[in-house]
Amino acid sequence: MREGAVAITRSTLSKALVKSVEVDDVTESRGILLAREEEFHKIIVTGPPGSGKSTLVKSLRGWPQEGYLDLAERGWWRSRILAYRPREVHFGLPFDGMNGSCTVVDPSWLGCLPTLDSARIRLPPEKTGFLAPNWRQRFVFDFQLPPASVIFAARRARARKRTHVADRLLSLEIIERQLEVYRSVAALFHRGGLRVYMRFTFGGHPRRIVYPECTGGDEGRSIAARIWPQLR
Repeated sequence: MREGAVAITRSTLSKALVKSVEVDDVTESRGILLAREEEFHKIIVTGPPGSGKSTLVKSLRGWPQEGYLDLAERGWWRSRILAYRPREVHFGLPFDGMNGSCTVVDPSWLGCLPTLDSARIRLPPEKTGFLAPNWRQRFVFDFQLPPASVIFAARRARARKRTHVADRLLSLEIIERQLEVYRSVAALFHRGGLRVYMRFTFGGHPRRIVYPECTGGDEGRSIAARIWPQLR
């Protein structure tokens, strides 16, 4: 397996959900609750369309322009896109049956809703020496993951204004699949030793993942084939 890649079986990934708990030790910045260890200048906001990314970044007075990262690309963690923080970032992702990466609003993805090919996702390397950069701790990924019904209502209202091309093709099933993809990425990042928080309401209380466990290192590059329990 390639360095920095994470493997998981297709059957497991189709049910990949994570268990999380609210962060106890929080602080407030510009009206937004942040985990106390969630350093403001390291925040990367991500999530599916309509999940509240732009609103959160605007509230934090972060970088106004959206960014794009291909997580299957070697060294994506060195991208200049990540130099401006807090910032909203969309992920380009590898999917089964597709040669390149695409977003979850790309017509090629929307046409068949393929499963995430996590074996092609790359993760930053471990810190190897005293002076080496610690890429896994350099960023804080803040995943916006409200319920599908909440996103659906927000996007349906937004679609009437015709401000976002992504809202032209809209259904609850599509939104559920988009959420599933981003939950899977959050779990992969966490398991690989990256810093991850999640929010289940627009700008809501930050949550930390407690399952699957964070292993980091070599073990974090290969996730055992098992079904992750659904958060109830």
